[in-house]
Amino acid sequence: MDSLPIMPAPVGAEAVPDARGINLWRADPWARPLLGLYLPEGLLAHLLPHLDRMGALAGGRLDELAGVADRNPPVLKPRTRRGEDAAAIDYHPAYREMERVAFSEFGLAAMSHRPGVLGWAEAMPPAAKYALSYLFVQAEFGLCCPLSMTDALARTLRRFGDADLVARYLPGLTATDLDALRQGAMFMTEQGAGSDIAATAVIAEERGDGSWALTGDKWFCSNPDAGVALVLARRVGGPAGLRGVSLFLLPRERPDGTRNAYRIVRLKEKLGTRSMASGEIRLEGATAFLVGEPEAGFRQMADMVNASRLSNGMRAAGLMRRAVTEAMFVARHRMAFGRRLVEMPLMRRQLMKLVLPMEQARSMVFQAAEAMRRSDAGEEGAYALLRILTPLLKFRACRDARRVTGDAMEVRGGCGYIEEWADPRLVRDAHLGSIWEGTSNIVALDVLRAAQREGSLPVLRAHVQGLLGNGDALPGAMPAFERAAALAERAQQEPALARQAASALYHLTSAATMAWEAGRLQDAERLELARLVLRHRVMPRDPLAAEDEPVSEALLAKVLAG
Repeated sequence: MDSLPIMPAPVGAEAVPDARGINLWRADPWARPLLGLYLPEGLLAHLLPHLDRMGALAGGRLDELAGVADRNPPVLKPRTRRGEDAAAIDYHPAYREMERVAFSEFGLAAMSHRPGVLGWAEAMPPAAKYALSYLFVQAEFGLCCPLSMTDALARTLRRFGDADLVARYLPGLTATDLDALRQGAMFMTEQGAGSDIAATAVIAEERGDGSWALTGDKWFCSNPDAGVALVLARRVGGPAGLRGVSLFLLPRERPDGTRNAYRIVRLKEKLGTRSMASGEIRLEGATAFLVGEPEAGFRQMADMVNASRLSNGMRAAGLMRRAVTEAMFVARHRMAFGRRLVEMPLMRRQLMKLVLPMEQARSMVFQAAEAMRRSDAGEEGAYALLRILTPLLKFRACRDARRVTGDAMEVRGGCGYIEEWADPRLVRDAHLGSIWEGTSNIVALDVLRAAQREGSLPVLRAHVQGLLGNGDALPGAMPAFERAAALAERAQQEPALARQAASALYHLTSAATMAWEAGRLQDAERLELARLVLRHRVMPRDPLAAEDEPVSEALLAKVLAG
């Protein structure tokens, strides 16, 4: 580096790199090769132009719309001008346009449930949905919450709802015509019942016509004006604890077309996801319908929660990818002290520290998506694998996204702190993932619950062993996994170890996945990433050691090129 010539620095606006208009699909060096491992060849070929189009939109028009919607959050209109209770929400036209792109043009909430979306003759596997959503979320995070909930509600309704309920409500949930679309939501949280579902106080009273009346307050309801919501409520006369909590489908309109008896009391002012409404709901004898077994309400709702958690992990991975793309662009184009930032050794090291968790998360998303596909097909052991991969991804990737987006913002310097750029929005939105659908403690404990109730730990061990093969590509990984598994078993008696165990399992599973991907692709640089995960995120290191194994020039060239 010392021999490079000193270059004159640009002045004025030319000195401020701006990646506006970049195609986020084309800017990602591993996007196309990795999807070749997780999607059938014919489907990938069909999706390539759609992925390219989504990448262009996410780096251009969608990004502009997301910025406008973030600065113009939704507004609650509780009554009409005549004094009628309406509880309507006004959204900025920018948000409505993003809804059109996501729900209608690309069918992101529908493509896993019915044929015909994007011209494909069959329902698509989860990996296809997550590949496109991974690009969409790099522009807009808030709308991905309604997208995820609509998709997850449709999945849960199909699994547990009776035939009449499915026939009545599934077509609206999977519609790509915005006039026919009925977006989904889930209303679980109460003031005293956040993660402690047994403390649910909203009551459900059975009527004689097969419907139920729900009464009480729900404290945190995202997408509160959704067409359909799943709600947890306690049956009048039911047993105490979780057995008395049932799952209900709450439509915005009753079957006769009249407005249902619940009100949006107010909207929340949030740190992030400002484009999307979250509010408080008061149920006033609202008409709802029982879903599935009365005493299995929480277990059935957990199906929707787990699908949403997988989506949450995907969103965290996408936020990291966008943050890294921005940081790389700045580093390649920003001049300081006569050099481009990307030529400076310390900056190169810091950029690699952003790339590593980003690539771990992406690999884990597609591993979980493949496990979901296999589980839905009824493959033995696939559900147990999905059941542990999902909380591992949600726990660690969402926490990593907070650090990666913050450190990537720093690469842009002072401009990164200014709301005109995407960086602040990425940082604010990144903090959502480790709170909603279970805080870090709750989700780490859910890893242990999966091990105990589903026998997931031996299944994960076998999966990691299969990814590693004979282990030559990643020496030391399998013995380290055995230690991590032992730690997870010990944590079942000592829950304070849950986060430590979950992190270890995540890092080792992601490293094994990247080694497997590298082998299939004959990609030496991806294998080096896997080894870096092992070295820097698993194995003990001396923090005072002066020496460090250098990153190869080939890997640096690949990740820094963009």
